Amino acid sequence: MKNAIIQLETLTCPSCLQKINGALKKLKGIEHESVQVMFNSSKVKFAFNSDEISIKTIENSIENLGYGIIKSSIKD
Repeated sequence: MKNAIIQLETLTCPSCLQKINGALKKLKGIEHESVQVMFNSSKVKFAFNSDEISIKTIENSIENLGYGIIKSSIKD
């Protein structure tokens, strides 16, 4: 498992948090219990299996909801 943090453009409402959280938990390869969407800092933290899903696929899932991504960082 790899740990990732994605810095988003500023989140403007609590429902944004729920949309992103729900979308990530539907993706295969993400450890669902690890998903944390932090409203105040506009960050998403999670653990994922890079053999099952790529960070780019995860980023695309978030962008398809209408949220811009500033940067992503991954740690083993």
